[in-house]
Amino acid sequence: MDRRQVLAYRIAEHGLHRSARDAAGLAVVRAGLQDSMRDTALLALVARLDGPVSLEDDERLVLAWTLRGAPHYHLRSDLPEVIRALVPLDDTDALARMLWQRKEMAATGLAAREVVFTAAAALRKVVTEPLTKGAVSAAVTKVLPPPFSRWCRPCNATHIQEQLMRIAAPHGGLRLVAGASPATLAPLEGRGRMRKAPDPAAATEVVARYLRLNGPASPGEAAEFAGTARTVVDRTWPSDLAEVRVEGKTRYLPADRLEALENPPEPDVVRLLPPLDPFIQARDKALLVPDPARRKEVWKMLGNPGVLLADGDVAGTWRTKGSGAKLTFTLTAFDPLPPPVREEAEAEAARVAAARGFEKHAVTWVG
Repeated sequence: MDRRQVLAYRIAEHGLHRSARDAAGLAVVRAGLQDSMRDTALLALVARLDGPVSLEDDERLVLAWTLRGAPHYHLRSDLPEVIRALVPLDDTDALARMLWQRKEMAATGLAAREVVFTAAAALRKVVTEPLTKGAVSAAVTKVLPPPFSRWCRPCNATHIQEQLMRIAAPHGGLRLVAGASPATLAPLEGRGRMRKAPDPAAATEVVARYLRLNGPASPGEAAEFAGTARTVVDRTWPSDLAEVRVEGKTRYLPADRLEALENPPEPDVVRLLPPLDPFIQARDKALLVPDPARRKEVWKMLGNPGVLLADGDVAGTWRTKGSGAKLTFTLTAFDPLPPPVREEAEAEAARVAAARGFEKHAVTWVG
């Protein structure tokens, strides 16, 4: 398989042909729709659905810190399985999920799973009604052992380690209040007892959903997406996979998606994808954007732009600036685009502006 065929497959699997009728029918929602930047999840749905899109008013959806400790929308009916998949299989898994704070958590001298569930129990006890993240952090820090916390210079306070709080929250039966600013946590409706027993089958399903959306992919890429160690993914690797060669590398895809990969529909869509859109969450960045200079424009240390998708490829980037009732778009094309593609991109900009509540918009092209 060459990269163009793989991208055509992914465009279809991600629902970017706008064939689904509502959010519940999208595979990206079943896999978890990240919402870490302004309107990311909303605009991901705008790129995939016709008509008005609503997140905060959709009772079928719930927002929580889940994959990699990042906020994701999930179907409410899926969330129990998602939380089971997040239960660390062992201490190696628990420590890997600490991501950038692994060193600090290892220094506690406690088993990593014990750290996670001690924090989860404290969060469950503290949060009995909606509370801002700051209030939760202050309250839970008082009841946790000192090694669970750190001095935070920006806050001028000592509080629980950020990543620990995020990965412990779902086990403590907590969700995020959609649309709240500052971030606000609340108890999950009908939360039962805290589950500590690992569920390898649920963890396998997380990997399988990643491979379906962003496959063919490698175990290492799946592990990075799940926020755990490669050795953990090796233990929860799905069994019903097809082996595929992509640009000379061995990759894997659910066997029931092989025919779809071999015969994807024409990727003749133009879409404005927001930063952190599921399509650009694939970990094989060199496949998505082969040119190193262009990769640096798409994935930055801070403040990623949105991505212009056209003719089955990443064709440029876009940013916006709001002023009053007007939203101004700056679209940067990597290569010259034909007028019909520019017209479609401008139509997509109008959809984005309307979804964000702006009465007027303007588009400026660079390149």
